[in-house]
Amino acid sequence: MFVAKVTGSLVSTQKVASMVGYKLMVVEPYRLEPQARNRLTTTGRTFVAVDLLGAGEGDLVLVTLGSSARLTPETRNLPLDAVIIGIVDTVHVDSACVYSRAGDAA
Repeated sequence: MFVAKVTGSLVSTQKVASMVGYKLMVVEPYRLEPQARNRLTTTGRTFVAVDLLGAGEGDLVLVTLGSSARLTPETRNLPLDAVIIGIVDTVHVDSACVYSRAGDAA
């Protein structure tokens, strides 16, 4: 599992039948800024993930990859490799809030 920011969406009108109706989002993994450790920063990579929760652009989400992505009841038989499984409210590191969905993080 990793934390990622939703940076966009992807539309595919031609896809396998089992994927029809699933929302595809572009996500960018984030990590703790290594020096100050007081904020999250991008890793510079992007993935496409199936969104099961209704995440929106700008949301920080939990993403799982690989076989773990197919362990939810909704994704058990889908040909996918990445799925959004949570929308993050807050991230605390060393007793400090480094992210808050409400916008009051450091």
